[in-house]
Amino acid sequence: MKYLNKYMIAVALGAVTSASALAQASYSGYYLDNYTHRFQLNPAMVDESSKGFVTMPVLGNLNVGLHGNLHVSSVLYPGKDKTLLFTNPEVSAATVMKHIHKNNKIGANVELDILGVGFKAFGGQNAVTISAVADANVGVPGSLFSVLKEGVTNKNYDLSDVRVSASGYAKLQFNHARAIPQVPGLKAGAAVKFLFGLANMDGGIDQADLTLGTDSWTARTKGDIYANIKGASFKYRYDDDGREYIDGLEMDGFGLTGFGLGFDLGATYEWRDFKFNIALLDLGFISWGNTLKATTNGMHSVNTNDYTFGVEDGEADATWDKMKEDLETLYQLQDGGHAGSHARSLRTTLNWGAEYTLPYYRRLKFGMVNSTRFNGHFTSTDFRFSANVRPVDCLSASANFAAGTYGVGFGWLVNVNVTGFNLFIGMDHTMGKLAKQFVPLNSNAELNFGINFPL
Repeated sequence: MKYLNKYMIAVALGAVTSASALAQASYSGYYLDNYTHRFQLNPAMVDESSKGFVTMPVLGNLNVGLHGNLHVSSVLYPGKDKTLLFTNPEVSAATVMKHIHKNNKIGANVELDILGVGFKAFGGQNAVTISAVADANVGVPGSLFSVLKEGVTNKNYDLSDVRVSASGYAKLQFNHARAIPQVPGLKAGAAVKFLFGLANMDGGIDQADLTLGTDSWTARTKGDIYANIKGASFKYRYDDDGREYIDGLEMDGFGLTGFGLGFDLGATYEWRDFKFNIALLDLGFISWGNTLKATTNGMHSVNTNDYTFGVEDGEADATWDKMKEDLETLYQLQDGGHAGSHARSLRTTLNWGAEYTLPYYRRLKFGMVNSTRFNGHFTSTDFRFSANVRPVDCLSASANFAAGTYGVGFGWLVNVNVTGFNLFIGMDHTMGKLAKQFVPLNSNAELNFGINFPL
């Protein structure tokens, strides 16, 4: 199992120690009137009293974090004098497996505002932003951790549904919001986005099963990976039988490899002390070119009776070592050639909620918002309940509790808005303990920061 061990450890550790920026804007600021970037969560949610804004380049809206149900603390454990990997014999199988789920997911995505400006015109309020967007997700079945930690205890193992998804693109967005005079209390907003694709990757192992007999071993895998990166080509290696397989990517230049179009739609409706809101974000697609395909070429099988199971420990270890070469071939992908172009939908998000303004102190609001992100295998949802206060015009703050697909968390945000200057700082998911490498032990951690200049 040496090769499989290395493969799984690399996937697990690479996933849980990858940190990048998360989300378009802070959900902790969803119900703060003077929070500049609410229009990115609902294009109708703009501050009517604002004449406009200019963002500080790069630092106008910076969010850094992770999300998932597979945590660093699930694969790394404290020892007497050092940190132990979950495969270490000093860590019991029961301890490890109680932290492992049937489907283990972790991801990160970033929308970094490079430049942005807001202004009043065309009968409403407008914003133009230039952003860089990146998205990455990894999915790993719990059965793989079981094989690695508990060893061979069954005859059949379902090791399928290893998934990887990643993309990166630039975005030019135009946002417009206005009141609808025919319906008092109603506001509507929309945004159009022009997308310029830089890189994309999708794929994984759709099917993988391992069957152990008394004197035979059968394994099958089936999977494909599609990559869209201009100037990229596969690197190759050869196994002991002279079979060619892919061993990474080579880069010869870099550039645009896709173009797309997206839309945001949103509305708010105010009734007495309540305000209701709903928005659909990222309705659209990117058409990717320069597609490279790596594949198992259908079902790839290894079937042999060269192994004997149920032997003594030492002989069993030798048997598994002997299987190494065949196990390697299971995860070797071959060049499937150029697959032309294909369209990929954006990760559409549905936000909806309501806020209540306290009648006797209208600077205090309570709110609820649900955010559901539709992303195939990585679809997730999050409910957030908040208390939001603006004791003076220049200061507002939110404290909120979140619960959803990736567990529970506490969020907060402080927003300072004085003449000509705006600063906000907060966490949608408050960071807990850190590993020695300053990586959060919990995969749900996010720091939000931004500087803007109101007009």
